[in-house]
Amino acid sequence: MPATTVAATATEPIRSPFLVVLIAWLVPGGGHLLLGKRGRALLIFASVVLSFLFGVLMRGPLFQPSGGADVLSKLIQYGGFLGDLAAGVPYLLVSFFGYAPPDSASHVADYGSKLIVAAGLLNILAMVDAYEITTRQKD
Repeated sequence: MPATTVAATATEPIRSPFLVVLIAWLVPGGGHLLLGKRGRALLIFASVVLSFLFGVLMRGPLFQPSGGADVLSKLIQYGGFLGDLAAGVPYLLVSFFGYAPPDSASHVADYGSKLIVAAGLLNILAMVDAYEITTRQKD
C-alpha cells in the first residue's frame, strides 16, 4: 500500500500549474522563482526585460490589433499584439503610461518592434518551461 502512495505523490504537481504559469506571465522568471530555480529565474528576467527595454529605447512601436484590409495583415497585427502582450508586466507598464513612439519609418524602430515581440516570445518559452517543471515533466 505505501508503494502506491509514493508513486501517486511523485506524479502530483509541485504547485498549482495555473498559478505558476500566471506568475510566469506577469513577472518574467517569476514562475521559476516560485519553484525555487533562482538562477534560471534571474536569467529569464534579465533576457526578457532587457530585450523589451532595448526595443522600447529603439522607439519600436507596439502592435495594435486592427481591422486590416487583408487576412495576412490581420494575422501579422494580432500575432505581434500577442507577442507584445506575452511580455507581461513590462508591456502592461508601457501601455499604462502611454508609450507611443512617433509614427516614422526607420530601420531602428522596426528592429525595436521585433525586440519587443521577441521578449514576449522568450517569456512564452519560460512559461512552458515553468509548467513542465511544475508538472514534473522535467527538472
